[in-house]
Amino acid sequence: MLDVQTRQRIDTARDILVGKVPDPKSQVEQITLALMYKFMDDMDAVSEDLGGNATFFSGDFQRYSWRNIVGPRIGGHDTLNRYSEGIARMGENPQLPALFRSIFNNAYLPYRDPETLRSFLMVIDEFDYDNSERLGDAFEYLLSIMGSQGDAGQFRTPRHIIDFIVEIVDPRKDDTILDPACGTAGFLISAYKHINKASEDAGTPLNQTERVRLANHVKGYDISPDMVRLSLVNLYLHNFPDPDIFEYDTLTSEDRWGDYANVILANPPFMSPKGGIRPHNRFSVKSRRSEVLFVDYIAEHLTADGRAGVIVPEGIIFQSQNAHKQLRKMLVEDYLVAVVSLPPGVFNPYSGVKTSVLILDKALARRSDTIGFFKVENDGFDLGAQRRPIDRNDLPQVKQDVTEYLRRLRSGGSVDEFEIRSGSVALKETIAEDGEFSLSGTRYADSVAITSDYPFVPVDRLFNRSRETVTPASLNAGVTYIGLENLEPHTGRLTGELIAENPATIKSSKNVFSCGDVLYGKLRPNLNKVWLADRDGICSSDIFVIKPTDGESVPRFFEHLFRSKRFNDEAVKRLSGAQLPRISWKSLASIKVPSPPLEVQREIVSEIEGYQRVINGARAVVENWRPRIAVDPEWPLVAIKEVCTVNPKKSELNGFAPQALVSFVPMADVEEHAMHIRPRQERDFSEVSASYSYFRDDDVLVARVTPCFENGKAGIATSLLGGVGFGSSEFHVLRSRGEVLPEWVYLSVMEPRFKARAVRNMTGTGGLQRVPRRFVEDYRIAVPSLGVQSELVAGFEGERKMVNGNRKLIERMESKVRDVVGKVWDSS
Repeated sequence: MLDVQTRQRIDTARDILVGKVPDPKSQVEQITLALMYKFMDDMDAVSEDLGGNATFFSGDFQRYSWRNIVGPRIGGHDTLNRYSEGIARMGENPQLPALFRSIFNNAYLPYRDPETLRSFLMVIDEFDYDNSERLGDAFEYLLSIMGSQGDAGQFRTPRHIIDFIVEIVDPRKDDTILDPACGTAGFLISAYKHINKASEDAGTPLNQTERVRLANHVKGYDISPDMVRLSLVNLYLHNFPDPDIFEYDTLTSEDRWGDYANVILANPPFMSPKGGIRPHNRFSVKSRRSEVLFVDYIAEHLTADGRAGVIVPEGIIFQSQNAHKQLRKMLVEDYLVAVVSLPPGVFNPYSGVKTSVLILDKALARRSDTIGFFKVENDGFDLGAQRRPIDRNDLPQVKQDVTEYLRRLRSGGSVDEFEIRSGSVALKETIAEDGEFSLSGTRYADSVAITSDYPFVPVDRLFNRSRETVTPASLNAGVTYIGLENLEPHTGRLTGELIAENPATIKSSKNVFSCGDVLYGKLRPNLNKVWLADRDGICSSDIFVIKPTDGESVPRFFEHLFRSKRFNDEAVKRLSGAQLPRISWKSLASIKVPSPPLEVQREIVSEIEGYQRVINGARAVVENWRPRIAVDPEWPLVAIKEVCTVNPKKSELNGFAPQALVSFVPMADVEEHAMHIRPRQERDFSEVSASYSYFRDDDVLVARVTPCFENGKAGIATSLLGGVGFGSSEFHVLRSRGEVLPEWVYLSVMEPRFKARAVRNMTGTGGLQRVPRRFVEDYRIAVPSLGVQSELVAGFEGERKMVNGNRKLIERMESKVRDVVGKVWDSS
């Protein structure tokens, strides 16, 4: 585990460099060189203490030793000259092992500031090299800062994804392990640790001979000399005395074409360089796409019993170019055993690219007639830029499913009876039917054995589509009109204005519906907008009107079924149209759904409606509660500017480090009528300080622009990183000076009287009207004693907790509804 002190030292070293070396990759390189420079001198010192001689800094290179650079009597310019000359010449040092010479090959100091260098070297001088494993963890943290080389399509793979893939592929101590696009050697180190742990768990830890053999059978290639340097350091610090990492162009060079491996692990570049690639002619698939060529290379360089785990972009999964289809055909027929779909935000904040993992097993694939498809919805982190931890993580379940699926294949057991919770199994002949060889798992969901006790029937066995239309101008006043915007997603509730007083204002022909019909939004992303009509009316032509077949179904039951995730996923697979994806009636009608007996449908509806009554009651509490101050006429009225600083000056932050992280709160992250704002994002200070609103913990943020102001977007900033935050420039910031509590300020500006007067005083036109600062400053609020404020705020806090309890109750009851519907799909 990385200790806090080491992490802080690395962060401090970066803070010192950032003014002179703004690029994170260059910062990592400079810290790497300095760490190794110090490490070599430390090893010389240990050798001398034991009566030996210096190895690294001897002869002509003695003057460049760390001690002769950072000593107290060395001046700043001497330090600068010796260190810059030392790292530039170190690659020529004949006393250095080849590993260290390669690390310092073409190294240089990119700035000429003695004070910056002196401060930087003093931080590096504090590092302790008594534990190389701890230093290896520290180096892993340093590499995580670099994150991305996006121009080349290279994105550093998150550690938990690396470990997930390694555990599935399961490298062993006798395997030869290769990463042909190794970057910083993350996969190779994870494989090494996996083998060590597996041996220890089995009670047979690796002996020295086995460790040496394993280290000699771990290899990596990378086209970038910088990546090679970082990989060498990373492996060395993880107990690889002489790592085999080669600067090698895997796609254009033939020098290592004859090298094969039992295990290949990789996250190869997703993009081809602007100038394209000129591959040699030994690839089976003819292409100039780097992702195609890398997968081809990996498949072709497995031994007869070889296994691989490789991350690929979505193009590999379904693109229809000849090279992609040819590659998929080759994989399906001879190499592929499983596909794992990853969430689209795994590589955030560097890329939102959607990826999958291909699991290859050359021997197993050739005797198996199926391929497993698995899906990771959540990987333990949210999909935003900061990738904050969450409590939803599918990786353990998916790993369990994939491992069990592969075990059954290897043992010759049946996969037909295997219930995969995270995916499905498809026959290779099914995948090959249309010649596309698509590796999109959703296409083969029907291949899963249905475990429901109820028969599955197509929708058009239970419902008919109504095609009755009307021209609104021919109708009388007061007709109910429902557009897609009036249907709430997921809930089955209506929202917005429904009664059209003058139907003639509604353009074009509309669908006619009757009480008891099911309305279904057919445009993406509105497929989860489903409503059981409780009246007659007309609706948008982008909504299907579905009439139940008499005696065949309970419409309320199928309203819930049509809104379920399982049905929605199936509908999404059948969308067509690039600009405005939609589902046709033919496609919707062919979806198979479970059809329990009518009595069972009624029982399920009765259970759901019981939960729904609780939801409706709790929702009424949540939606109608508003904190209200009963103003005592005896309380003094004071202008806000007398008790608060309005929009504090950013000059308070003079001297703040530009690269320091601060909390960031966009308008979208402020909930309506919620007293406290907890930030979800972080940004560099230099990125936000010029253009965004500045605030601190306990400041009150109030939206000043319409309609956010009227909707109640306001709250008290809490839990800010370092107590400092920035947010939308459309906030007014109110900072209490002590005479009023922040909670009291919030309650005062949420009062209807404040809102009404603020709206009347808005300036601007159209949709850009704003509450002026002067109005806020001059507005007079009631200010009782702090004791009275505290007492009333405590009462409001109690009410707020009750409201939050109702929110949780809603979530729990909605979860019960989903569970009830889910059991219909999967009952057994």
